[in-house]
Amino acid sequence: MNSLQEVFPKSLAIIGGGITGLAVAYRLLQRWPAAKVTVFEKESAVGQHQSGHNSGVLHAGLYYRPGSLKAQLAVSGIRRMKAFCQQHGIAHEICGKLVVAVTPEERSRLQELERRGRANGLQGLRWLDAAAMREIEPHVAGLAALHVPEEGIVDYPAVCRQLESLIVTAGGQVEKNAEVRRIDRAPSGWRIRDREVAYLINCAGLHCDRVLALTGERPSTRIIPFRGEYFRLAAEAEGLVRHLIYPVPDPKFPFLGVHFTRMIQGGVECGPNAVLATCREGYSITDFRAADVAETLRFPGFWRFLRRYPAMWTYELRRSLSRAEFCRSLQRLVPAIEERHLRAGFAGVRAQAMTPEGTLVEDFAIVQRPGAIHLLNAPSPGATAALAIADYLLDQIAR
Repeated sequence: MNSLQEVFPKSLAIIGGGITGLAVAYRLLQRWPAAKVTVFEKESAVGQHQSGHNSGVLHAGLYYRPGSLKAQLAVSGIRRMKAFCQQHGIAHEICGKLVVAVTPEERSRLQELERRGRANGLQGLRWLDAAAMREIEPHVAGLAALHVPEEGIVDYPAVCRQLESLIVTAGGQVEKNAEVRRIDRAPSGWRIRDREVAYLINCAGLHCDRVLALTGERPSTRIIPFRGEYFRLAAEAEGLVRHLIYPVPDPKFPFLGVHFTRMIQGGVECGPNAVLATCREGYSITDFRAADVAETLRFPGFWRFLRRYPAMWTYELRRSLSRAEFCRSLQRLVPAIEERHLRAGFAGVRAQAMTPEGTLVEDFAIVQRPGAIHLLNAPSPGATAALAIADYLLDQIAR
């Protein structure tokens, strides 16, 4: 029987130089050093979109349905990302997180989160009463909290730069300013940017559905870009938050809700508001691309999503337009926060896949075809799980 080295594709193209695409190239060259690997990145540097526009949290796998890919790969992924950062001297801290129940209803939902976390293999979970949780976060309000000690914060852009360096050292190529606009079939597999490769790995994030379409296939889901808007706390208010503070998510809504994140570079950010972005890379409210908006408006799933969650999207929009409303949502968790403490922060765009029925794809979504594999949904915890996702994709190819 042939070894995997003999049957594995000799030349591979990875589209997308974010953290996942880079992790795939890195692990591929570790497992099959003879492979010829090229990463195509359309920007002038790696990690410029989701990988560099996120809150920098290491997610331990608390929220995800047991048995799902998200649960499996987040739990193994955070431990592997932590080890990678330790090995290469990348700034990170396992500071822990509190998920806080403010009402009796949230307290019962918090018990379900604890069950999920234990089923997923999280270690050290602790149920805290009001007094115990204030020993960790003195300014937090609520009835009870779940302490998740494995969660932390990290410098994801530094991870991306280190992965790029390791890829190049191992003989791979990372081509920047190399947008892929056309993909053709070739005798040996695919023709991409005037070269032939045997295998295509699609890690294009915000454009993954479009890359799938370039291969001649009609995507069954669509990326709908949601902009997450954050504030920073003023220096005098940073002491109100010591670690990570999250609410208990409402199962009626598809987002986690506003939370507090201590950043690895210093400071505290809070958010996000989740509003529709009018550009797939629309980090500002003024960013607008007519083609992106038209594509969203033509997608029937988008209108069904709005009809399904009218209260959610109208509230998110109102909170996006009102700093006072945003402050009130923060005060549920930390009552001492005042509107004067809020400073403009960063924004990110979530590459969220949506079905034609108007539901958000909850799990990581992977489609494999002859000569290609496509990662079509990998929002949070995609960055945390990048190394685990990489090996999962490579295992699928090797089979």
